[in-house]
Amino acid sequence: MSTDTGGNDEDPSPATHITLELSEDGETWIVTDEETGVTTQGETREHALEMIDEAVTLHKGETGTPVTDGDLREWGIDPETVENEVGVPDVPWFNADEE
Repeated sequence: MSTDTGGNDEDPSPATHITLELSEDGETWIVTDEETGVTTQGETREHALEMIDEAVTLHKGETGTPVTDGDLREWGIDPETVENEVGVPDVPWFNADEE
C-alpha cells in the first residue's frame, strides 16, 4: 500500500511505501514504513497512519530543534551541569541490562 502524505492544498509529498495490517487479535493496526523499517501501531487505520508519519519524521531527525545553553539558562539550569551524551534513563521501569 502507498500513501501520499501531502495535504489538499500542499505540494504532495513523495509516495511512502508502507505495510498496514490488522493485528492477530483484531484490535490494533500495525504499520511499517518500508524505506526505514520503522514500525508503529494505532487503534484505528487513521491513527496508525498518523503515528507512522510522526515516527518516520522523528527517525529521520526532521523535527524539533536542539536545546541550546541559552535555553537551559532560561529554564534555570546551569549548562555546565548537563551532560552532552545521552545516557540510560534513571527510571525504575527501564533496565539497560535486560536489552
